[in-house]
Amino acid sequence: MRELFIYYRAEPAAAPALQAAVQAWEAQLRLSHPGLLARLLRRPEPDDGWHTWMETYAMPASADGLTPALQDEIEQSARSVLAPWTTSARHVEVFHPCAS
Repeated sequence: MRELFIYYRAEPAAAPALQAAVQAWEAQLRLSHPGLLARLLRRPEPDDGWHTWMETYAMPASADGLTPALQDEIEQSARSVLAPWTTSARHVEVFHPCAS
């Protein structure tokens, strides 16, 4: 089951607006894709003057997890949503849970 972990940096002053925009966008994604789990995280302290943000996405009800097509949709829409605030590239990592 594929899960996405996406991280990027932004100025601390942008935190309130960035958080509001991403949370609204993720709410729309969840409406469009029932079962999508989307989370937004931020490191508590700036590093070298920047906040590091992380978005996570999973589809636990799907045997395949998050599809490459949905990943592409997330990345395409993220460009316009985040453009005013991000100062670095979005780094996308794909992980599969380990059986326990």
